[in-house]
Amino acid sequence: MAACTSPLVPMAVLRAYWGVATPSENPRPRHAGSPFQPQPASVIETYAVDDRVSHDAHGLGRVVAVDAGGVTVDFTGRRVWITTPFPKMTKL
Repeated sequence: MAACTSPLVPMAVLRAYWGVATPSENPRPRHAGSPFQPQPASVIETYAVDDRVSHDAHGLGRVVAVDAGGVTVDFTGRRVWITTPFPKMTKL
């Protein structure tokens, strides 16, 4: 039995040659009543020092420090660092 010596051709080259669109280039339309609608992009709220906040588990607090990965909040004497995207915290 002879071994196959032909080189493999990448799928992107084949798609370009045959004119086939990839799924990311031409997605299917979504119906308005479909239960499989894409979720809207969540908006990450921005906080500044001295903002008053409410957290589902920790209660009321005040932002004391802000960095790229989250915020540090003072909840009546107990400081907690909360990472982004802050799903359980709202600005008051």
